[in-house]
Amino acid sequence: MKKLFLLLIMLQGLGLVAQQTISGTFTPAEDYKFLLIYQLQSGSKNYITNASITNGTFSLSLPENSQPGMYRLVYAIPQDEFYIDVIYNGKEDVNFTFNSGTGVSFSNSQENIIMNSYFQTMSELVGKLLNYYIERKTDASEFAKHTKELREVQNTYEERSKGLLVHHFIAANRPYIPSKNETVEQYVANKKEHYFDHLTLDNKILQSSDFLVSKLSNYVFTALPLKQMTSAERQTAIEENIKTVHQKIKNVPESFQFEVYYKIWKMSNEGGMNSTAQFVYKDYLEKLPIESLDPEKARQLVLEQRLGIGAIAPDIEWNSGNAQKKLSSLNSAETYILAFWSSTCGHCLQELPRLHQTLKDYGKVKVIAVGLEEDKTTWKTESDKLPDFEHAIALGKWDSEYAETYAIEKTPTYFVLDSEKRIIFKPEDLKELIKSLK
Repeated sequence: MKKLFLLLIMLQGLGLVAQQTISGTFTPAEDYKFLLIYQLQSGSKNYITNASITNGTFSLSLPENSQPGMYRLVYAIPQDEFYIDVIYNGKEDVNFTFNSGTGVSFSNSQENIIMNSYFQTMSELVGKLLNYYIERKTDASEFAKHTKELREVQNTYEERSKGLLVHHFIAANRPYIPSKNETVEQYVANKKEHYFDHLTLDNKILQSSDFLVSKLSNYVFTALPLKQMTSAERQTAIEENIKTVHQKIKNVPESFQFEVYYKIWKMSNEGGMNSTAQFVYKDYLEKLPIESLDPEKARQLVLEQRLGIGAIAPDIEWNSGNAQKKLSSLNSAETYILAFWSSTCGHCLQELPRLHQTLKDYGKVKVIAVGLEEDKTTWKTESDKLPDFEHAIALGKWDSEYAETYAIEKTPTYFVLDSEKRIIFKPEDLKELIKSLK
């Protein structure tokens, strides 16, 4: 439901002017307290104002110099997940109701009412055509009925929206509609071939919304061959689609390119497609001035590249007796566990002895316990109780080099590495860690 809501909402967005108002009702009322309002531009957003939500309702007038366009209403953290985009043309008030379960609906604003209605209707009609193929039907008259209805509805909404900002979205969203009966293989091939026919990628209004970003990422992950594929084959096909998208957007503003590649990178990363995420980062994101385009996302990218699944763990050094050891030089285990802890952390003093005892049953697992400490006194006493672990110390605690390198925000924190020191798992707690070992 959340993804459907985001798809519909993200496609809604443009607006403000004169002294027109934006108002709305949120339910359940107790869950919503504030709104931050931004004007969206290609690959960026500018803060405009804020509003309080009282008993589930709010109403605000935008500044007199606000321009028509896409505006984002953020109602929770993180901002890139909890928002409503609205079209504001400066000529009409915008009023909506939002329910966390069912999404958004507009009671005023022709722009947004048409937007919602169009995308809901087209989604249903495309779904009927897809079901025709899924159910392996062959009735030519039924096929003609579905395609005729799609064509007529698309034409009707394009005509109805002329002169409105929403027209840009409706015209750009015109789907591939077969002119004659085709097999599912022909339909899929033609849909991919004609995917970009109506996408005006240099359109500033479309760039100032999530519409194009979602259309492009949808192409990347769904325009795939109709055959069984291994994970590696699937990622290869996705990477070919990414190359196609690159050719389409290479001349648009870098800020918009960044949003597209970041979305594809994030979806790849969250989907466990580590090689594809690396490909996007190395071939496209790393070549953009990401720090200046979006410092927060740039920080997330760098962290994930350094600490993401599949990344080689940053090196750690420590003294063991008279010898100096390094994580990268260890070769005696099949699995390594990095345990960031502190001798002044109550949870750590409970969990690490349990882990120490548990690992007596796992001969090919080695733990490197990194103490985040202010001094060595207590650390030495507690670490001596865990003789089977390798022990490193990071003086400076939260401000120490290793705490910053590994982005440690709580102790204990665990990383599981393979024999090549690649990060293969980041368990939330000791229970999850032990379960993974079993």
